[in-house]
Amino acid sequence: MRIKLESLKKTYFSCNDEKKEIHAVDDVTLDIPENTIFGIIGKSGAGKSSLVRLVSLLETPDSGEVWYGDKRVDNLSKKELIAWRRKTGMIFQNFNLFSSRTAGKNVAYPLEIAKVPKEKIRSKVKEMLDLVGLGDRENAPISTLSGGQKQRVAIARALATEPGILFCDEATSALDPNTTRQILSLIKEIQKKMNLTVVMITHQMEVVRDACESVAVIENGRVVETGLVKEIFSNPKTQTSRDFIKNIAAESSRAETRDGDIVKWSEKTGSYLLHFLGETTGEPVLSKITRDFGVSFNILAAGISHLPDEDVGYMETDIIGDEEAVEKAIDWLKTNNVRVQKK
Repeated sequence: MRIKLESLKKTYFSCNDEKKEIHAVDDVTLDIPENTIFGIIGKSGAGKSSLVRLVSLLETPDSGEVWYGDKRVDNLSKKELIAWRRKTGMIFQNFNLFSSRTAGKNVAYPLEIAKVPKEKIRSKVKEMLDLVGLGDRENAPISTLSGGQKQRVAIARALATEPGILFCDEATSALDPNTTRQILSLIKEIQKKMNLTVVMITHQMEVVRDACESVAVIENGRVVETGLVKEIFSNPKTQTSRDFIKNIAAESSRAETRDGDIVKWSEKTGSYLLHFLGETTGEPVLSKITRDFGVSFNILAAGISHLPDEDVGYMETDIIGDEEAVEKAIDWLKTNNVRVQKK
């Protein structure tokens, strides 16, 4: 189901004596295609969680419109709103499971609320737990499950009512890196099976890189950049996007790296950011430039991000040589599918 946002605004007031206005969502217009995984990324306090509460109909905007397909849904009556909320599912960072219920009973809960017949509930619970790889844990108490298993139960519960939209609000933030990759892989698999529109809210660029097709970058309640993930990675237009990509490098330098990480081996920052697309990520481009133009490179960070349909290489470097040679080298890069940004 396609989601369209038009000029959404939401203002809160601080609890102190001054009653300061906080523009959590500030004139956001966004088009989220159907049957895709769409990321909304922002730093802490950027407004992404406030935005998802409006989009998921948990709160009403002060102004603006929310459309699901060809239906406007932000101005519905209470009864209509409940019906449309059932067309969406949501998973959270802290799982939000009932500790007093088994895995199966947690999945059954939204079906019970919707007054689905008991026999259908039993079959649907089994179907959903099989879907997330927990068919043998239906009667397991929640306390006996790992973090990854709890999130799988939460996914099964969110999908039990057969929604057309799945919201994931920091759904992997409480998980270790390996479990995060497993959960993201599961969400991608389920999205294809069920033709879902998945909206992932996160502060982790790795999540966007590994799972999303398109992304919107949020800062101070506004969308500052949006587009295909490969375009954002290869040609980030805002400093916020560049910071997120650089943070992958910073995190990788402090932990064991894996295929697809960006490795940063110096605290110094380079003068140029190079983004290599497709086949150029595996070619000896810098060797050719060094030989042909007489410049040299001081590489400070580098890596390849393996996106779903194309590899994108990232390099932070100084280009050393006389001014004319450096300009010729940069011109050659730009005409050979390498995007160059001077910092």
